[in-house]
Amino acid sequence: MTITELAPAKINLALHVRARRPDGYHEIETLFAFCRDGDAVTVAEAASDSFTITGPFADALIGQGNLVIAARDAFAARFGTLRPLAITLDKQLPVASGIGGGSADAAAMLRALARMRGVGIDEMAEIALALGSDVPACLAGESAYGRGRGEQLTPAEGLTGRPVLLVNPGVAVSTAAVFAGWDGVDRGPLEPDAVSRNDLEAAARTIAPVIGNVLAILAAHPGVTLARMSGSGATCFALFDSEETRADAHAGIALGHPDWWCLETTFT
Repeated sequence: MTITELAPAKINLALHVRARRPDGYHEIETLFAFCRDGDAVTVAEAASDSFTITGPFADALIGQGNLVIAARDAFAARFGTLRPLAITLDKQLPVASGIGGGSADAAAMLRALARMRGVGIDEMAEIALALGSDVPACLAGESAYGRGRGEQLTPAEGLTGRPVLLVNPGVAVSTAAVFAGWDGVDRGPLEPDAVSRNDLEAAARTIAPVIGNVLAILAAHPGVTLARMSGSGATCFALFDSEETRADAHAGIALGHPDWWCLETTFT
């Protein structure tokens, strides 16, 4: 049996940080959206365990621990010993970039194993949260408001099919460092009809000032309805009023900044 699960890019359309928690995490309110494109995890029964990373960002993960393996081991600890597996991670998304790459990969691994063993997605909620704050949302893979650490999910409607352009300037930003740089000011809740924001942007721009350049360039393009940083950065995104204006923006950015990573996609 061979199973492949997509690990789609995760976007925080808004991210309001409300408070530091005694457990070391932060109380947040966010709006998650998921793209049609991302990494992929393939799992096949094999004679012995193996783990292979392919794709344009594979080299960035060499020598690091990987959440895919952590997910495999956590699943086995909860649901019993697994047969030997050949696991392949196709790494298409930049690493440490604010679009849920590692969390999405872990979630894809959990979904693949769940299909192999006949386990329900809701049975893995505890495992997912132990792996990371974004993993429960990535496990569900649907647009949702997230509260608590991000694991308290409420479905959100109306985002499917929206044209999106993701841009990363080639800078890896530490999530822990960005959260540590948050100024501690509660600027209010995330409400459907109110103005939203990303409270981590200022801290991320201090670490990687180029984020400001990316946002300014995105916001200046015709057809943009929203330009913002996702998560803890450094990936930024713009929503467009059409696929044509998105394509024009992509072409202009690729010409002016050929070393930046760009992805034209849509929300699922």
